[in-house]
Amino acid sequence: MPAENAASCPPDAMHPEATTPPPHRTPLYPRHLSLRARMAPFGGFDMPIQYTGILDEHQACRRGVAIFDTCHMGEFFLAGPHALADLERLVTCEVATLDIGQCRYGLLCNPDGGVRDDLLVYRLAIDAFMIVVNAGTQDADFDWCRSQVSRDSHLENRSSTTAKLDIQGPASPRLMTHLLAEPIVDLRYYRFHENRFADQRVLVSRTGYTGEIGFEIYCPPDTALALWDACLAKEAVPAGLGARDTLRLEVGMPLYGHELSESRNAGDSGFSAAMSTSKDFIGATAIRASDREPQRLVGLALEGRRAARAGDAILSPLGANSGAVTSGSFSPSLGHAIALGYVHASQAVEGTPLLIQTARDRLPAIVVPRPFYRSGTARQPMRAFL
Repeated sequence: MPAENAASCPPDAMHPEATTPPPHRTPLYPRHLSLRARMAPFGGFDMPIQYTGILDEHQACRRGVAIFDTCHMGEFFLAGPHALADLERLVTCEVATLDIGQCRYGLLCNPDGGVRDDLLVYRLAIDAFMIVVNAGTQDADFDWCRSQVSRDSHLENRSSTTAKLDIQGPASPRLMTHLLAEPIVDLRYYRFHENRFADQRVLVSRTGYTGEIGFEIYCPPDTALALWDACLAKEAVPAGLGARDTLRLEVGMPLYGHELSESRNAGDSGFSAAMSTSKDFIGATAIRASDREPQRLVGLALEGRRAARAGDAILSPLGANSGAVTSGSFSPSLGHAIALGYVHASQAVEGTPLLIQTARDRLPAIVVPRPFYRSGTARQPMRAFL
């Protein structure tokens, strides 16, 4: 990767030979080729890593509006009289307290407390839900959920017929006001509603994985193509997975397979807001156990532009092993390198100096609070941008 675009990329994108069989393609694949995007396998799909450059695409999202192809994500629909009870057992977050039109971030865990996937739960009706999962875990997630739900619950995988676009950045509300038929001014954070684009029904949510105000649009594939074209015609900047990775890292959001995995107890991650303390979900006993040797996920600030990479060892100032980096990159918004990693709980204290052993050198780092970037617009009122 050129030095000016030395942001972190998902591992599959760096090692395309590791993905077999040949990757799937999203409905927008021809658009990416026409824009001369750099393509690489990720999560079983051939995805755009960058178009003009990761740094430019990153700044477009922070300062203006960027559009991401996220059609590779999986969408399950669960309905029935016991759908709520099924989900309360399956996922770590509280589901019963969701209003219709509200969504929530949670984890799908195994009985040992490891994370099978992270996901979003959307409450469509009293007894109907949409579950949005990661591409690479989609098939395993569906099989697991199907094995756990009640006989009278209807679980359906609609991923192949559901397209998804993420339109993110402080200029996105004004853009979407021009394109959507119904008002969006009252759409609150982690809420969703139905709207219309070009006489087609779409589901519009607001969760902000990038840290900026924005929208996730779920719709049929043909509608996604038309919406993509309409956004680019109004000067939205196409952005790839490279910029998506630096954006999410700056706001401390996890990437499945890095910060979260089946081999890592969810309790170590620090994402306590995603885990209920009052209900009995799969893995709850192991997550709440007090007799395990804990590590903790921490934010690390490095000096200069040289970035750590996933797998780099994290050491104490005296050189003793403490843990490992899970994600690292140069932060375009902050002007220096940042990383996430697991360290011994005793060293997961703000201000603790540590070392990161890279392939070439040991880089000094310091434990800092998450998120790294605190000027995002994700939670701000919609009307401030219209």
